[in-house]
Amino acid sequence: MTIFGLYRSSMKRILIPLLLTALLTSCKKEEVAATPKVIYEDAAKAAPAGDKKDTVDVRVADLPVQVEGSRYLIHPIGNARVTRSSGKFESSYTQDVSFSVSNYDRFEFTGYLKNLAFQHQDSTAFRKLTDKEVTIYTATYLSGLQARKKAPAIVYTLADSDTNRDGRLDENDIKSLYISAADGTRFTKLSVDMQEVIDWTFVESQERLYFRCAEDTNKNGQFDAKDIIHYHYCDVTKNWTTVAYDPIH
Repeated sequence: MTIFGLYRSSMKRILIPLLLTALLTSCKKEEVAATPKVIYEDAAKAAPAGDKKDTVDVRVADLPVQVEGSRYLIHPIGNARVTRSSGKFESSYTQDVSFSVSNYDRFEFTGYLKNLAFQHQDSTAFRKLTDKEVTIYTATYLSGLQARKKAPAIVYTLADSDTNRDGRLDENDIKSLYISAADGTRFTKLSVDMQEVIDWTFVESQERLYFRCAEDTNKNGQFDAKDIIHYHYCDVTKNWTTVAYDPIH
């Protein structure tokens, strides 16, 4: 074998183990980087994050929306978003501030909202949805009830507890399901504490809200295929009592 051939052979013997080591190290880092949605400590239930507000947050409200057919204006409330971008020189940067906190698409608000303020069309008074520290991802107006001449309701998906104990309420915490009347009163939790809402649907013919939740039964901090799925519904025209059902067995 030539000197060049010996060199190539020795390089292969060196590089292949190095590549395998780098690959395994990368995989381990990715595994460690996975953020659990639940951190189990002394208490079985995570404490509310009401005393962990970020003091640099600036609360702003979007201009109100009056949902078609409703007598109430809804003012979405959230935090102004500040982004930093590099300037001409390494040591300089600029700040861009967005005062828009929500998106609205016919009967549904989306965003990272901290509250909603309700105002009757003939009043100057405001009613806040909640005094709790929450992050609201969706607020969906059930317009089908109004079409059936029934009292309309609003369904919310939100985070209400710092389940991963990182000091923030965001998409890395358990998502819960709530409901309220169209004027923001009777704000009520439908899902069970420490269960992640997967999805929900409103069946207009039954006037029922169906939803599924996952329970972290193996206590690994994540919601996966080994966990149990719970099925519930509630009659949205009555007292909003949830009923468990099992379509599988």
